[in-house]
Amino acid sequence: MILEPDGLERTDVLKVTIYLEDIDDFEAMNEAYAEFFETDPPARSAVEVGNVPKGAALEIEVVAATN
Repeated sequence: MILEPDGLERTDVLKVTIYLEDIDDFEAMNEAYAEFFETDPPARSAVEVGNVPKGAALEIEVVAATN
């Protein structure tokens, strides 16, 4: 996971922004989000964008901090 090189874990995530190519994928993304953050999920927003880089279905931006 990209957080690990900085000594962070998923429990250090404060906010997640998810950019979806197709908002119809929201339900599947929401299920995956719930599996990844099993307890105390961080704040989240999800928006549909016109085009995700490199043809991906989504892009995820995370804000994390150590306690």
